[in-house]
Amino acid sequence: MNPNQMAVQEAARFMQEHDRFLVLSHVSPDGDATGSALGVVLMLEQLGKEYVVVNEGETPIKFNFLPRFDRLYNLRKQSLNETFGAVIAVDCADESRMGDVRSLFASGAALLNIDHHPTNDHFGTVNLVRPDAAATAEILFDVAEAAGVSFNEELALCIYTGLLTDTGGFRYSNTSPRVMEIAARLLGYGVKPGDVAERCLEEITFAHVKVLRRALQTLQLSHQNLVASITVSAADFAEVGAEREDAGGLVNYCRNIEGVEVGVSFVEAELGVVKVSMRARDRVDVAVIAKQLGGGGHAKAAGCTIKGPLSEVQQKVWTVLDDAVGVKFDE
Repeated sequence: MNPNQMAVQEAARFMQEHDRFLVLSHVSPDGDATGSALGVVLMLEQLGKEYVVVNEGETPIKFNFLPRFDRLYNLRKQSLNETFGAVIAVDCADESRMGDVRSLFASGAALLNIDHHPTNDHFGTVNLVRPDAAATAEILFDVAEAAGVSFNEELALCIYTGLLTDTGGFRYSNTSPRVMEIAARLLGYGVKPGDVAERCLEEITFAHVKVLRRALQTLQLSHQNLVASITVSAADFAEVGAEREDAGGLVNYCRNIEGVEVGVSFVEAELGVVKVSMRARDRVDVAVIAKQLGGGGHAKAAGCTIKGPLSEVQQKVWTVLDDAVGVKFDE
């Protein structure tokens, strides 16, 4: 048995040995984080376990088609008067990505860390971290098999959603033969791929269109046209009546410009708190940049959250990018 298989078995035992769990994913959850968290919940139900599934903030409403979505606690709006001795964190690139949910950990809590980010700092008591996996959902597929859980349409839908979203609709370079094999097996349980793609990748809100219109007006090329960036301020959100999730995917407009090596979006949904998202083509490892700025991610997709005035945050990012790109910032 190789180390990956041993880690999967250890994760399965963690679920089997404890009785009541806190399940969480990262702040500003995406499809892999949400699908994986709810996939864990479905696995725990089959194992006869109790659980509470929590996020620090809101989970995007576009994922409300996933089973048990209505069980998700938003810690910013709902209080929990309980601490937990067994915790399962999914898709968190490092400990800080769990956010304020850490306040719910009992002293000496056992923590199962399931993730696929190369920047993961192995913060768990048990760590199942596989940077070779396309998504945390891919790892959960193996854990479900090891735990003796039966696959059905609900569990398949959660895992498929994680695979679909973290591979960009099976378009990114992390789309491996194994990803396609797993996806094919999940379709056999009744998952409707067209419906999932429509909800996760195609459908947008009108508020998103309003934010996009504002954002495109800020589009700039810098670093001798190797970097493209876009900005949405707190004032923009307020003026168009949009929410944080309405700004999703803006960074791709930057990265997809011909000749651009790095795309960057600066999204200030809350005054003085800026979410920085980065996407790379070939020459730059944006995970390294994000790590320097207190975040994490993958070589071609990473990000961080930085507190401070928008202009100061941008300057911090440009300074790190200067070295990474090998060209100084210029407008």
